[in-house]
Amino acid sequence: MRLFGRDDDRAALQPLRQIKLFSSLTARELKVVQALRHERQYLAGEIVFDEGDEGQAIYAVVEGEVEILRANGDRQQRLALLGNGEVFGELALLDQAPRAAQARAHSDCRLVVFFRADFMSLLETHPKIASKIALALARHLGGRLRQANAGARQEGHL
Repeated sequence: MRLFGRDDDRAALQPLRQIKLFSSLTARELKVVQALRHERQYLAGEIVFDEGDEGQAIYAVVEGEVEILRANGDRQQRLALLGNGEVFGELALLDQAPRAAQARAHSDCRLVVFFRADFMSLLETHPKIASKIALALARHLGGRLRQANAGARQEGHL
């Protein structure tokens, strides 16, 4: 049994390790990111952010599920159901445009939140870490764009 050392570090970093956006970071780099993260808990049905809100942060699911919804007339249309390790609200790191959809806790959940201002600071203080995250974000957004294009092709829009 170790009282101090790597076992404690590994346990503390575990929630970040499961987030796909940080999969290329080393343990030392994860410690830097760990210092910037904020944790929030939501009960099932609670709104994380609303469609039209200004984007200030990116979110990652650590426990539970979050659904992404868009208003469709007087109903809500589910766009996605996200689970552990998945991120949403990612465009907030790039701009502060209004949210394109609502995020709501589908079940009780725990989220890790990274604010845009902290990411901008990371660009200045730890550019290598920020560039790894930005590359992972670009790959993530590219994957979402390919999925959207494939769906549009199937529906005959492309």
